[in-house]
Amino acid sequence: MKNPFEQNTGALKLQHPIAILLIILASLLMGKLMAIVGIPLIAILIVLPLIIIFVNRVFLIPKIALFAIQLAGYFINGLPRYTGPVVPYGLAADGLFILALIALIFKYFYEGVDWKPMLKDISLLAAIWMAWVFMEIFNPEAVSFEAWFATMRGIALYFFLGIPLILLLMRNPKDLEIFFYIWGSMTILVTLKGAVQLLIGLDFAEQKWMDAGAYETHLLFGKLRVFSFLSDAGQFGASQGHALVMGGIIAYETKSFKKKLFFGTVAVLGLYGMLISGTRGAIAIPALGFFSYLILTKNVRLISVGLVGGIALYVFFAFTTILQSNYQVARFRTAFHPEQNASFQVRLENQRTLKAYLASRPIGGGIGHAGVRAQKYVPNGFLANIATDSWYVLIWAENGAIGLLLHFFILFYIVIKSGFVIMFRITDHELKIRMMAILSGIMGILLANYGNAVMGQFPTSINVYYGMGFLFLSTYFDKIIRKKREKGEDPFDLFSGLLKK
Repeated sequence: MKNPFEQNTGALKLQHPIAILLIILASLLMGKLMAIVGIPLIAILIVLPLIIIFVNRVFLIPKIALFAIQLAGYFINGLPRYTGPVVPYGLAADGLFILALIALIFKYFYEGVDWKPMLKDISLLAAIWMAWVFMEIFNPEAVSFEAWFATMRGIALYFFLGIPLILLLMRNPKDLEIFFYIWGSMTILVTLKGAVQLLIGLDFAEQKWMDAGAYETHLLFGKLRVFSFLSDAGQFGASQGHALVMGGIIAYETKSFKKKLFFGTVAVLGLYGMLISGTRGAIAIPALGFFSYLILTKNVRLISVGLVGGIALYVFFAFTTILQSNYQVARFRTAFHPEQNASFQVRLENQRTLKAYLASRPIGGGIGHAGVRAQKYVPNGFLANIATDSWYVLIWAENGAIGLLLHFFILFYIVIKSGFVIMFRITDHELKIRMMAILSGIMGILLANYGNAVMGQFPTSINVYYGMGFLFLSTYFDKIIRKKREKGEDPFDLFSGLLKK
């Protein structure tokens, strides 16, 4: 038997001449690959082990993929500015959703997956909407399947996949808390990047993007409309307004000082980000969002104070010139004077043109066939040369009056039922304020959708769809939280059994 102390193990084996030769050959091969195919492929090879580790973790804890989608939603549209179209980042969310589903099936391969938690009315609504969008492939006006595939994901697929997976995998109140902390942390990061753009300037990739044509919409009267590392200023402003509502409600209502500090910071930076974006339609998000919160509280005194504050804010923007020298305030003020807004008048004219065109097309002109985005696939199409701007106008143009009515029915069902549950069914205060924050934010986004198509873009789409899933888990959470509190446990303590399988 050999003495174990006389054996070479671990790193000592690398001293062998053959091992040294293999290392030299591997280095030469990698250098040759870099010379032939460039750095991107080498970068992929370097991160490949990390991807393997990530996939392994997902198969152990499938919900990790859902949190990864939420995080990725903030970077998907900004990364191509730096790397170019090397990687189809837009398909990352699709792959992660499918990965989560496969991981779930394999995790419970022998005993079988319990699908009952996903059998809720909201899952049925998501399936109906997905079926409608699928049938739009056969719309006689549609001529491009590629346009349908590229567009339907934000309109229907993420809603269809995200809702059931939230219901199946996010069944711990701590999952809800992680959702909020990811949202809040990314809001802070996005705003800080936006502040750098405004105060210091654009980096090389952002300047190149502006020079390629983005300056037409992001440089107005010599003033930058900040976009951070999101797709554009419109999405940046909407996402920050959304975070303002979420953070403001939780910070005001929570009893935890640390959470007041964190979510208060999120709210303040959300407000700052919304202002520097120059996105006028984003002001609708806190306007209706906070008003919805007041209604949900059922507190007459608070509702009265809020109404007075809302009227005062409206008077400030609509009937005064206070702080008019501030560019951000002046730009937001134009939203209260649509008759003086040339772009608003153009939108009304476009809608009149669409009304005449769609009068004989009750199921619309086809998914992916309307608006500026459609010019990539059907550049000569009638709808592709009419700016839709609004989310609802986009749904109307591509799905017709029937599709728009179905879409409205689904949205109204979700918010009305969720509002009823929050007001009359949830008993735990901390859970109630989180659900009020979600629903109020969604209400704000639904109003802002009239001005911009914000709900179909990252990261707002994921935060909204995930939020809808959590709303329909609220009564389930309420029962769990009640039992935990009876045992003296904090159901929102992230440091106790974080990310349990």
